[in-house]
Amino acid sequence: MRHFTARFATDQEIDNWDDHVTSNPNGGNLLQSASFASVKSAHGWKPVFMVYEGVTEVGEGNDVEEREVSSYNLVLEKSVPLLGKIWYMIKGPDVTDIEDIPAIMEANREFVRSNGLKVFAIKIEPDIEDSESRSAFLHRAGLVKQFNIQPNDSTAILRTDADEETVLKSLHSRGRNAVRRAKREGAEVEQVELTEENMKKMFSLMDTVGQGNANVNLRSFEYYKQFWTTFARAGQGRLYFTYEDGEPSVGAFVIRYGRKGTYKDGGSKPRRRQYGDSHLVQWIALTDLMTDYGIEEYDFCGTPPKAELKNKEHGYYGLGLFKTSFTKTVIDFVGVYDQVLNPTAYKAWVSVVERVVRQIWWRRTKQPFY
Repeated sequence: MRHFTARFATDQEIDNWDDHVTSNPNGGNLLQSASFASVKSAHGWKPVFMVYEGVTEVGEGNDVEEREVSSYNLVLEKSVPLLGKIWYMIKGPDVTDIEDIPAIMEANREFVRSNGLKVFAIKIEPDIEDSESRSAFLHRAGLVKQFNIQPNDSTAILRTDADEETVLKSLHSRGRNAVRRAKREGAEVEQVELTEENMKKMFSLMDTVGQGNANVNLRSFEYYKQFWTTFARAGQGRLYFTYEDGEPSVGAFVIRYGRKGTYKDGGSKPRRRQYGDSHLVQWIALTDLMTDYGIEEYDFCGTPPKAELKNKEHGYYGLGLFKTSFTKTVIDFVGVYDQVLNPTAYKAWVSVVERVVRQIWWRRTKQPFY
């Protein structure tokens, strides 16, 4: 039998938040980190640090056994006039498997009720691979499917739990050949200091036509500056450049969180002469994380869904083409579902209020709401 209780994290647990999150059943996610909580707290969200404790089941058939488990999850909270509060359990809950979700939902419901928190809905987006049966399971559990929010709800992931040569051989031939040619032709990649000048150069690379038709709305420079510096100061983020004519031509900001590496932000100049330079930037960045931290996987952070990889009209088509030149392992996660706690307030939210709130937020800040 699966059962969980929910509580706020203690001050001591919050002080050591990343150690707890990276010990979660699936190793946590950088968007659940203390660094990300700090960033979002400056952009209209209140971080709420939640702990779920209980019993799950592991194994199959006659070998099923109960196991005690704890899961630490960042929740982002906003107050909505007249309706109450909306919670966004970003990239969570981090659970052993999908069958833990109903017990987490019940823990949420009881915690909100007993503490009088006036939360009318909780958005969840667990890193659980999607399938028809899993979508049906979540629907039967009473969750409401909503639009996906994060760019890596479909993403390419490279296994890095091997030596460098083995990982290189595991790359798709297109990516492997690009890395080798760039090296052979003398392309150089370096990790650079996160100075104001370098951050502005990185932002400029992200804002060029070199991004093709990726259909990505950039946030402000100030947002990225805060994001990059916060993760860098925590020892989790790094910036890499390669150069052409003495100026950065490709840039990548990568993050190491627990046993996972992530290609968070990237940019490049169009019509570059050096073949394979963007591939080499990724290769150097991910192998540095392998060497320094022993990461077990590297998330290229966003592709079209598996069924849309060959669709040239998809907004992420070009990005997907590049990222799948490293790995053919593309995962579609289940995405965002809403747990409805107050049906009347939730109906108003999804029918009118959310759209109005997002529009007002955009006009005020020129930033995405979520």
